[in-house]
Amino acid sequence: MKLRVAATAVGAAAAMALVAGSPAHAQAAHRYDHKDPYRSGCGNSARVVETADIKSRIHGEVGTIKLMWSGKCKTNWVEIRTAKSATGTIRLYTGKGRTTKVAKIDTFSFKKGNGGRHWGNMLYANNVCAWGSVSVQWNGGRGGQNGSGMTDPEGACD
Repeated sequence: MKLRVAATAVGAAAAMALVAGSPAHAQAAHRYDHKDPYRSGCGNSARVVETADIKSRIHGEVGTIKLMWSGKCKTNWVEIRTAKSATGTIRLYTGKGRTTKVAKIDTFSFKKGNGGRHWGNMLYANNVCAWGSVSVQWNGGRGGQNGSGMTDPEGACD
């Protein structure tokens, strides 16, 4: 059974700071925002649109991050594959145009286990750019036992 710990509240303050005062701030939440892609059924029609490595300064490549897209639900989310013992945080960002100006953020913390496969929640992202990032650590992160990865913010724009 996959253990999921929703942590959207952790990123809420940061998200509000980034979008306060912008036209995106007035944007209403979509029914798929911050929902599990597989429980909602959106994951059944998904495809990978961007892939990048999760890298550690000391250990090199320690996993893969994928930006996913559901054409059925018009949503994006991030999936990762890393060490079974890793914990970390997955972030998904969306924004208008081919810029890195953030409109919405979802932050999801994951625990070790699930064979090293984890995913964050979705954001509705029809006709906007989407990109993701992840930070991982294992054994408490000591001695360089940590890594990070990010999909290209300019690479997944409709």
